[in-house]
Amino acid sequence: MTDCNIPNRTIFCHDNLDILRGINSECIDLIYLDPPFNKNKKFTAPIGSSAEGASFKDIFREEDVKDEWLVTIKEDQPELYHYLNGIRGVGNPYNFAYLAYMAIRLIECHRILKKKGSIYLHCDPTMSHYLKSLMDCIFGEKNFRNEIIWQRQSGHSDGAQFGRVVDSIFFYGESINHDSVRVPLSDEQASKYSYEDVLGRYVIGDISAKGLSGGGYKYDFHGHKGPWRYPEQRIRQLETDGRIHIPKKIGGVPRLKRYLHEHKGIIPTSIWIDIPPVQSHSPERTGYPTQKPLALLDRIIKASSNEGDIVLDPFCGCATTCVAAEHLNRQWIGIDISIVAYDLVRDRLTDEAADPGHILQFRNQIHLKTDPPRRTDLDVDYRERKFVYIISHPSYPGEYKVGIAKNAQSRLVAYQTGDPERAYKIKYKLETPYFREIEKHIHEIFPNKYEWVQGELNDIIKAIENYRTE
Repeated sequence: MTDCNIPNRTIFCHDNLDILRGINSECIDLIYLDPPFNKNKKFTAPIGSSAEGASFKDIFREEDVKDEWLVTIKEDQPELYHYLNGIRGVGNPYNFAYLAYMAIRLIECHRILKKKGSIYLHCDPTMSHYLKSLMDCIFGEKNFRNEIIWQRQSGHSDGAQFGRVVDSIFFYGESINHDSVRVPLSDEQASKYSYEDVLGRYVIGDISAKGLSGGGYKYDFHGHKGPWRYPEQRIRQLETDGRIHIPKKIGGVPRLKRYLHEHKGIIPTSIWIDIPPVQSHSPERTGYPTQKPLALLDRIIKASSNEGDIVLDPFCGCATTCVAAEHLNRQWIGIDISIVAYDLVRDRLTDEAADPGHILQFRNQIHLKTDPPRRTDLDVDYRERKFVYIISHPSYPGEYKVGIAKNAQSRLVAYQTGDPERAYKIKYKLETPYFREIEKHIHEIFPNKYEWVQGELNDIIKAIENYRTE
């Protein structure tokens, strides 16, 4: 884990991939991203709105996918690379382009996120099923915590389908801060507290140990022998404190009083219907297309960060994440292709400030940057190191796959996935900063076809080990 090389309250106006690559590894506590949904259309804020001038294209074409993205994915995430290749022939032909665009950015999000950090990816049914698999590959299926269903509106059906009213938010990371996100009981839930005494309204709970493992405690209490959940001394103290409910019915079993005023609130489930969307008359409305409500980000930030933590939004749009983070005393970084994000976060924070001094503070302390940052967790002359590997298969005697991988074992597993006999074997591997040059050199000096080279294994190894850069 390293210190973050980006100052608090920074908005980058640039392609987020370049910015993410310039952020130090393992320095971000929480990432929330609300990327394009692959809707195949352009979104534009209306004239006269606070977000006027903001727009983004939710259109992806295969010709926009850079070869460099696919090379990196193949080397660093071989299972993901195979998954993306499988998508090419499934469904909309643009799905592959969208997922490649998202994959290369999510790989960087994984790198910069702390080991115990959390990430929330906001999407809708357009691509949610594909994105879940993408996230499993990059962040690990074991780190998946929830698919949160947020009811964003009370839509209607067009007659051919049920109303489309929900988004999905995929949450990966550590456990949440339960007490920070509790919500008050609803009127219906509170109405169940139907008993009342001098201390207030209460419901009754069981103190019998019948059916519970362990057997409980046996002693006489108001004519009942138990077994009880608590030792006799404790239950007698509870009675002295007025915490035991004695039924008026003769022979009724004593129960425990649970008071309404002591209830800490309910931990939300994974279905969020209590946070309305930004309405046309809402004071927080900017006019930005796809704007999310502050209450939504407030809950996410409280659930998965603490005061002083660093929150990052790589698609910050109208900067709702940044505003919510500021309100909750978190540090924040926003990235967007449009400079409108900087204008909006500055204006939204200064408009809400209580006095001119705070307004001046925000105007001076919100940083706009248009160039990618430089990492400070690497030496000036640092070069990334990857493995040059040699893989063999008995069906191809005298031929060897010479390639590059960040994790050679993962690369082998990716090969074996399509081989029922799992006959692929790693014959050699060398971690080196000159991986790209060495791979090219080997394919130049040995006969090759379809990425496999022909030759004696010892000769190939010797050529790798003897390679020198000028």
